Amino acid sequence: MTSQPSWGPQPVHHGDAQIPPVEYIRFAVLGDSASCGVGDPTPQGWRGWARILADAVAAEHHVSFCKLAVPGAVVADVRREQLADALAHRPVVASLVVGLNDVMRSTWDPGQFRADLLHCAGELARHGALVITVRFHDHSRVFGLPRLLTRPLRRRIEVLNEIYDEVHAQYGALRLDLGADPAIYSRELWAFDRLHPSELGHRRLARRVGELLNGEGLLFPLPSLTCTSPRPSRREQARALVVDIAPWLYRRFRDLTHGR
Repeated sequence: MTSQPSWGPQPVHHGDAQIPPVEYIRFAVLGDSASCGVGDPTPQGWRGWARILADAVAAEHHVSFCKLAVPGAVVADVRREQLADALAHRPVVASLVVGLNDVMRSTWDPGQFRADLLHCAGELARHGALVITVRFHDHSRVFGLPRLLTRPLRRRIEVLNEIYDEVHAQYGALRLDLGADPAIYSRELWAFDRLHPSELGHRRLARRVGELLNGEGLLFPLPSLTCTSPRPSRREQARALVVDIAPWLYRRFRDLTHGR
């Protein structure tokens, strides 16, 4: 690793955010299970796209990695339980990806979600972080939902994306448009539960975010797409389906039909 960044002495700007010429790339990760790494198990625990990306950045720079994302988190959790620790980390780069758990619940409140997300993004940007967000794809196509549930979920994701568009416009956040990539619906990019990216899916996300950061002048070799972990056995899949996935799906689909 080099002790100094490889870009020039002037900050790299994107809207109101910037990557300043600092010795350490401090990377804070806020959000839910996708950013926590669920779907990409290793002997050390969940890895995921953010960890893969941080390791790639570390090939050329010193990296301080702070993963605060927690499975099941909604935006209120991010604001209440993750934001202060993220700011204390003084991130140069911060990913803020949350919302699927919000839209899958009967308590979905677009106005409150907007207020919480804009607050989190605004505080991160105000403290000098380059914020990374997304535009979500159509999750109903991945889940294979019946038509009864497809329409309400699509409507909510459209609203979710409009709010993320506002974050992008206000704070110059880097934005990964998942829906613009036809490959997002490839079965191999998803874990067997269809809720989380597979290892390949996480690696592809890391690579695409890496391309965005390269475009901002933060230069490093892009993450590899070569998978290194074995797929879960049928027994492990069956146990997870009974213990974790089926109850979660039942609760979320009940909430969706209640909120139609």
